[in-house]
Amino acid sequence: MGNLRPEESLVPQGWDISEASGEMARGGSQSGISHSPLLKVAKRSVDIGAALFFFAAFGWLFVLLGLCVFASSGAPVLYYQPRYGKNGRVFRFYKFRSMIANSAQVLEEHLKNNPEARRQWDEYQKLDDDPRITRFGKFIRKTSLDELPQFWNVLMGDMSLIGPRPCMLEQKELYGHNWSHYCAVRPGITGLWQVSGRNQLTYNARVALDVRYVETLSVGKDVDIFFRTIWVVAAGHGSR
Repeated sequence: MGNLRPEESLVPQGWDISEASGEMARGGSQSGISHSPLLKVAKRSVDIGAALFFFAAFGWLFVLLGLCVFASSGAPVLYYQPRYGKNGRVFRFYKFRSMIANSAQVLEEHLKNNPEARRQWDEYQKLDDDPRITRFGKFIRKTSLDELPQFWNVLMGDMSLIGPRPCMLEQKELYGHNWSHYCAVRPGITGLWQVSGRNQLTYNARVALDVRYVETLSVGKDVDIFFRTIWVVAAGHGSR
């Protein structure tokens, strides 16, 4: 995967990223983003059922990971951050903590002293060699186990199993005229971005994928993304 260009990554059949990219460059559609009430009810019902199943079947894993985070780097065990949700509402987004306590200061200093890291951050909003991440944090990020607390966000209605990745407050401007697409659905634990190259894609490509997802939303494509996510996580593709 490391030698692939973003366009050559894991874009599923039936998802035309080039078409979505062109639409993004034109500013995207600002109207007509609507989904049937039946689809909305079905999607939310699946979300609630999956979240309840997770806590019933894997609550022990949640507790175990929390203890490991505490043992490796102390408190707090959970990390939270304001993110944009459906209709632009801000919610508290949870993860298992994978970074050091003063991560914001460390990142600022690292980017100031490393032009290549600055370029990579500006383009991808990610770093290959991130000095903020702890040793255990690298493991749970590689395996996506740091994302498990987001099942609580799903249960509370802040997120969905499948959808655009939750947008940081400072990343809103990167969506440009396509912001209405992001706000049309709940953000997801996984989505088209995760199964199409993940952190190997530029942020512009991520926005294009979000546009395509929202405009072609269906139960069938959500199922396709779910099963592709299992394979991508198991293989460790695209994680940083």
